[in-house]
Amino acid sequence: MKVLQLMMALLPLGAFAAKKATSGDRFQTFHAKQVSAGGPVKLDDQSYNELTKAPRDYSIAVLLTALDARFSCNLCNEFQPEWELLGKQWTKGDKKAEGRMLFTTLDFLDGKATFQSLQMQTAPVLLLFSPTTGPGAKPDAAPVRFDFSTGINKAEPIHAWLSRQLPGIPHPQFVRPINFLRIGVAITAVLGFITFATVATPYLLPVIQNRNLWAAISLIAVLLFTSGHMFNHIRKVPYVSGDGKGGVSYFAGGFQNQFGLETQIVAAMYGVLSFATISLALKVPRMTDARSQQIAVFVWGGVILGMYSFLLSVFRIKNGGYPFWLPPF
Repeated sequence: MKVLQLMMALLPLGAFAAKKATSGDRFQTFHAKQVSAGGPVKLDDQSYNELTKAPRDYSIAVLLTALDARFSCNLCNEFQPEWELLGKQWTKGDKKAEGRMLFTTLDFLDGKATFQSLQMQTAPVLLLFSPTTGPGAKPDAAPVRFDFSTGINKAEPIHAWLSRQLPGIPHPQFVRPINFLRIGVAITAVLGFITFATVATPYLLPVIQNRNLWAAISLIAVLLFTSGHMFNHIRKVPYVSGDGKGGVSYFAGGFQNQFGLETQIVAAMYGVLSFATISLALKVPRMTDARSQQIAVFVWGGVILGMYSFLLSVFRIKNGGYPFWLPPF
């Protein structure tokens, strides 16, 4: 009987001690996990409820995410390494835990009940719980929410947001680590390019210095841009269109309309006219036979007349009020 009375007397003291230990050691327990993990601590429904319940004399940032491939959350997977890097640097910068700040992650597969209770429809979402007791305490225990609807996937904006929300605690500086792999790849690429240029220069230099090659490239570029190639890409014009009579219309009326095939036809006409003019100016004068030279002049002159006549007829389709024309079109 005395033993039973003694146990009954000690029971309230034990319950008080357990309650005090649970309330006072939560931060130390999870901070130790954060230090050992080297970044944010992974939570589940039980640990989330335990860590976020009041009273609390610490701040906690919870990233609600969905990393499993079945959810196809690209932003979740893009931001997760940034979140881990931010938590790691904050923990190292505040080694004495003076700011009493915890970084945690709650994945959907581990916290379905929490997602349902918060009525979460999208991910990721960042929740910041401020202290309810002690320095920096706020009377409202509801968390502050950061929504990633703007597509933010870097740690710098989140670091700035946390610093604004928690003005009374130390804010370790976030410095992105040097990406030695990227530097190595860049150096290797530069050295490879220099090596390739050194070896290939004797073979490529005659090609690069060829005037006929650059003349052909320039001529093709001029034909593309003068025929309206860029207009097609900007306006996304159709290739052809119906004429309303069961046929196909190759040319669109008006200067603000055109078809894709129309551009190709106009470029071909310009190309034929250019080739004929160049032949008359350069090739025909070098011909030694007078009769062949005379025939070439008539042939290329006829080509120019026919193509220019066709070009004027197309221009009259674009502008119905144009009064001039040339035979045979």
